[in-house]
Amino acid sequence: MDAVNLIGLKTCDTCRKARTALETAGATVIFRDVRADPPRRDELEDWLHGFGEALVNRRSTTWRGLAPAEREASPLDLLLTHPTLMKRPLLIRGTRRHLGWDREAMAALGLG
Repeated sequence: MDAVNLIGLKTCDTCRKARTALETAGATVIFRDVRADPPRRDELEDWLHGFGEALVNRRSTTWRGLAPAEREASPLDLLLTHPTLMKRPLLIRGTRRHLGWDREAMAALGLG
């Protein structure tokens, strides 16, 4: 299996589950914690082009802590200011991208 870039948070249970499953399947996982290494503007623009507003996790603790005025910002500005608002994990394998860890992502990565 090709290397998989897993972008998320090291404290996220779903990211840990995805990483464990990928490593168990023999994948080389390149992990990036958005808190320690926030995405660049060009990366976010690219990911937003592919996933749209689904990239913003409106169920997160970070989202609930935002003031109503902050929530009105564009998805790009929100993610630049608060990278932990990104839905996770974001999995990149070659040219394929998957947002979240579900059956569809597992199947696309050859795990399901």
